[in-house]
Amino acid sequence: MFSVIVMKLNLTSGIIPSLNISPGLLGFFFLKGWTKIVEKLGFSCRPFTRQENTVVQTCVVAAAGIAFSGGFGSYLFAMSDRIANQSTELNKEDNIKNPGLGWMIAFLFYVSFLGLFSLMPLRKIMIIDYKLRYPSGTVTAHLINSFHTPQGAVLAKKQVATLGKFFFMSFFWGVFQWFYSAGDDCGFKAFPTLGINAYKRKFYFDFSATYIGVGMICPHLINFSVLFGGIISWGILWPLIEKKKGYWFAYDLHESSVKGLQGYRISLAIGLMLGDGIYNFLKVLYKTIVAIITQIQSKGFNSRLPISDDDAPSFTCSNQKLSYDEQRRTEVFLKDGLPNMTAITFYFIISLISTAALSHIFPQLKWYYILLTYALAPIFAFCNAYGCGLTDWSVASTYGKLAIFIIGSLSGLNGGVIAGLAGCGAMFNIVSTASDIIQDFKTGYMTLASPRAMFISQVIGTAMGCLISPTIFWLFYKGLKDVGVPGSEFSAPYALAYRNMAVLGAEGFSSLPKHCLTLSCAFFFFAILINIIRDHVGVKIAMFIPIPMAMAIPFYLGSNFAIDMCIGGLILFIWQKVNKPNANMFASAVASGLVCGEGIWALPQAILSLVNLKPPICMKFLSRDMNEKVDEYIHTLS
Repeated sequence: MFSVIVMKLNLTSGIIPSLNISPGLLGFFFLKGWTKIVEKLGFSCRPFTRQENTVVQTCVVAAAGIAFSGGFGSYLFAMSDRIANQSTELNKEDNIKNPGLGWMIAFLFYVSFLGLFSLMPLRKIMIIDYKLRYPSGTVTAHLINSFHTPQGAVLAKKQVATLGKFFFMSFFWGVFQWFYSAGDDCGFKAFPTLGINAYKRKFYFDFSATYIGVGMICPHLINFSVLFGGIISWGILWPLIEKKKGYWFAYDLHESSVKGLQGYRISLAIGLMLGDGIYNFLKVLYKTIVAIITQIQSKGFNSRLPISDDDAPSFTCSNQKLSYDEQRRTEVFLKDGLPNMTAITFYFIISLISTAALSHIFPQLKWYYILLTYALAPIFAFCNAYGCGLTDWSVASTYGKLAIFIIGSLSGLNGGVIAGLAGCGAMFNIVSTASDIIQDFKTGYMTLASPRAMFISQVIGTAMGCLISPTIFWLFYKGLKDVGVPGSEFSAPYALAYRNMAVLGAEGFSSLPKHCLTLSCAFFFFAILINIIRDHVGVKIAMFIPIPMAMAIPFYLGSNFAIDMCIGGLILFIWQKVNKPNANMFASAVASGLVCGEGIWALPQAILSLVNLKPPICMKFLSRDMNEKVDEYIHTLS
C-alpha cells in the first residue's frame, strides 16, 4: 500500500512526505487486533510487543523506501525514450534504455543491499558513542512506545478509526473523479477555479485529496515555499521570457524542447536545486568534520556535540553513570548484530558481483566507474547518515547528482547520459539505504528491539521493495498512457530534470538557449544566498524565508499542487487555533488517510486502463468565446 502511495507521489510532484508513523500505527492496530482474535478463539498467544511493532514498521518503511530510491520518478525513468524525446538532446539509441520489469528488478537487487552493509561496522559509534539524535527515528520510537501503554492503546485505536474514515472518503473521492476524466483536460483536475487565464499559467485548485494531506504533513514553510516558487516562475519569469521568443530562442520549437522555454524552466530549477543541495551538503559535511574532531579530541567522548539542538551534554557510560533505561538499551543494542568483518566481507563480495552485473545491464557504464562509485559510496554514506542524525536532513539525492556529473563527464557523448544516470542510481541507493538503516537502528535502540531482528527485517523489506516497486511502476507505465507526458497528472517532473543534468554532464552547456546558463548560475548563487541568510537571521525570521529546494519544484510542474498543499496547511493552521490538543492528536491520522486513500486508487485506475475500461464522461471547462464557437460548430454539423 505504501509503495503505491510513494510511487504516485513520485510520478506526480516528486514531493514525498515522511510516512514513517503510519506503518507503526497500522501495524499496532492490525496485529493487536489479530492477537485478540486468536485469544478469543481459545488459542494461547503471546502479547504483541513494541519490539515486534518496531520490526514491522522497519520492514514496511524499507520496502516503501525502494519506491523512492529506486528512481522510478527520477534517474531510472529518465533513461526512457519518453523522457529523452522531451529533452531532444543526446536521445540516440546509446543514450536510451526503456523500462523493463526484468532489468529493473535485477538492478535494484544488485545495488540496494550494499547500503545495508556499508555502515554496519559504525552503528555502535553513531548510536551509542556519538548519541546522534535522528529526530524522525526518535519520534517514531516514542510513538511506538506510547502505543504499548494503556492510555496510548486507547488513543491509537481512535487514531486508526480516524485514519480509516478519511482513507475511505479519499478513496471514493478518487473513484468519483475518475468518472468525469474521459479525455485530455477533463474532470475536476482541470477545473479552472481561479479563471481560464490563471489555469493556463498552472494556477488552479485541482481537488486533490492526496496533496491536501501532504500539505497537512509538511511544515507550513514548505507549503509557502512551493507556492512562492510557483508565483515567481509561472506568474513572473516565464511570461517575461516568453516575450523573448524569436530573440533568445526560435519561434518554431516544440513546447517540450530544451532549446526553448522548457530549457529555462528545467535549467533554472536545476540551478536552485543544486545551489540548495550543495550548500546543505557542505554545511552538513562541515558540521560532521567539526563534530568528529571534537569527539576525537575529547578522547572520552565526553563533550557536547557542537551542533546538537539539545542543551544537555552527551555522555557515554565511561564518563557518567547512565540511567537504568539507558543501560538496558545499550545492553540490548550491543548483545547481538552482524559482526563487523562479516559486514565488510559481504559489502566487498556484493560489490564485485554488482560490478559485473551492472556493466552487463548498462554496457555504457564501464566497470571501473562502478568500482569508483562503490569505493566512494561508504564515505558519502557515512557523511549523509551522520548529518541526518544531527539535522534530520538527508542529502542522498545530492550525492546521486554528483555521480551524474562525474561519471557523465568521464563517459562523454557516447552513452554518457545512461552511464551518468546508472551511476547516480547506484550512489543514490547506497547512500539513502545506509542512512535509513541507521535511523531504524535508532528506533530499535529506543524500543529495545534486537539489532539482528531489525537488520533481518530491513533485508526482507528491501527484498520485498525490489520486487514490489518495479511491478507497481510497470503497472503505472503500461496502464496509464500519460506517465511521463508533460502537463499530465503523472508527468514525472524529476525524471526530465535528471535527464537534463545527465545531458549537461555529458555534453556541457552548449545545448542551452541564450542567457539560460547565466540565469541558471544566478539562481544557483541565489539559492546559496537564501540559505546563508536563513542560517544567520535566527529562527523567528528564518521561518518566513522560503526554502530554495521547495521553490524549484513548481518551476517546471506548475502551482496547482502547491495550492492544494497550502489549503491543507491552512486547514491544519485553523484546526490548531480552534482546538490544538485535538489537532495534535489526530492531524497526522487525517492527513495519512487523505494521502493513502486517493493514492491507493491510482493502482485500480491503472488496472482499469490496462483492460481498456475508460471513464464514461468528459467534464471540460471552456471560456465563453470558445464555448460559442463549439456550439456553432455542433450546430453546423446537426
